[in-house]
Formats: sequence, C-alpha cells, structure tokens
Amino acid sequence: MSSTTDTSGRTGAGRATIAARTLRTDRWWLPPLATFVAFVAWVAYATVRAFMQEYYYVADYGYLTPFYSPCVSVGCVESAAHFGRFLPDVWWLPYAAVSLPFLLLFRLTCYYYRKAYYRAFWLSPPACAVTEPHAKYTGETRFPLLLQNAHRYFFYIAGIITLINTYDAVLAFAKPDGGFGLGLGNIILVANVVLLWGYTVSCHSCRSVVGGRLNHFSRHPVRYKMWTFVSRLNTRHSQYAWATLASLAITDFYVMAVAAGWISDLRIVG
Repeated sequence: MSSTTDTSGRTGAGRATIAARTLRTDRWWLPPLATFVAFVAWVAYATVRAFMQEYYYVADYGYLTPFYSPCVSVGCVESAAHFGRFLPDVWWLPYAAVSLPFLLLFRLTCYYYRKAYYRAFWLSPPACAVTEPHAKYTGETRFPLLLQNAHRYFFYIAGIITLINTYDAVLAFAKPDGGFGLGLGNIILVANVVLLWGYTVSCHSCRSVVGGRLNHFSRHPVRYKMWTFVSRLNTRHSQYAWATLASLAITDFYVMAVAAGWISDLRIVG
C-alpha cells in the first residue's frame, strides 16, 4: 500500500520526508565551529607544553604547573617531584605521563564533552534539527566508543589527581627557605583547584556514586543531602568543563612565564 503525503511533509510511513538538511535559518553552525576551534587550540597548546619539559616549576615560590603534576620523571627538579622520580627522562615521555592519560580519558568520556566533540568533530549531529552526514548510527555499542562506559572509573582516578593538584597548591604557600608566602601565583593555583573540584564533583558519575542504588532517600539523609548538592552542581557541569580548560591554560602559562623570567610574580606576603 503506498503512503500519502500531507502539506507538512509527513508521510503515512510516520517520518517526515524533507529534502533539505535542515529548515533552520539561524547560524546553527556557529556553536560547533567555535567548539572545534577552541578544542583544537587548547589541545595544540597543551601538547606543546606537555612535551616542552621546561618552565614548569618556579623554585623560589614552589609553583608547579598542573600540566606537570605529579612530576615523576627522573628529569624533574627534585623539589618539584613530590611523589618521587621513576620515569625515564626521554623527549617523547611527558614528565607527568602517569596522570595525563587518565585526565585525558576522564574528559574524553565525560558526558558533556561527548556531546561537544560529537557535534564539533563528527557532526553527529552538528546541531539540533540538522541531519547528520553519516549513513548509519550505531551509538556507543562498538569499539572505540564502547570504552565510554569506563567513565566512572576514570572519575575515581581524576579525583585522586585533583587531590594531588590541591596538595601542590597548598604546598606552594610554604616558602622554600621557611615561612609563609603569598603571591598572585598562589591565588591562580588555588582558583584553578577550586574550579577543578567543581568540574570533578559536578560529574554525572559523582552524582551516581553519592545517590545511586538508593530506593529510599529518607533512610539515607546524609547521602540525600550530598546527592542534592551534587545535583545542583551538575546543572553547571558544562560551565565547569569550559572554565577548567581556561583555568588550566592560564595557570600553566603564568607558571611558565614566571619560570622563564618573562614576568615577575606579584608578591603580597613574603
């Protein structure tokens, strides 16, 4: 039996048959394009800095860039290696090679980042109400996208690394020669850590950990309060995702600039 078509373009088969890729007249392509440019720029900067293997630590004030934390290569400055030095010092192995892969996997499998780079890089789909160019859709049921299900495990490791970044930021308040010190670098390091905690705790996996598998919230008032708090943060997870990309780059650039002698740290105390 043949299907009929009405004036709206719908057929008896149930789906609209619209020849145009989209009927949207706004600049729907602008957000995915901006995301593409921002991601490429950030990854390029981070890659260069990770393999530069210099200007990562300010010995006078204890500033360690998060891009090199924890610094576990035998090439690391001893005072910057808070957790020992055991990786070989070769040009192709970043000083923070223990943490960087897990941080990358944590962000790659993040629910928000999936949406962002699926649209910006794979055009799957590029925007709402815009047809994607792919002939078929298999979702996240095949390799490598099947690994997206491991996000919850990368969340635990990312939490440990955020604790290490917090330790680095707190340790920087202690002057190498003794006493307390405070400079603009300390403020930047702390601000970065606060944003990192906001991004980590607002993660969907964190929300599941604190409130998952509970049938009666009334029987678990503490976990319910924790779940409520994380749920509020979760509504701003995408903002934290972008804010931490900015804070990481700013923190690293500031530490590099001071370590290279391009600028002097603005000292407040000590």
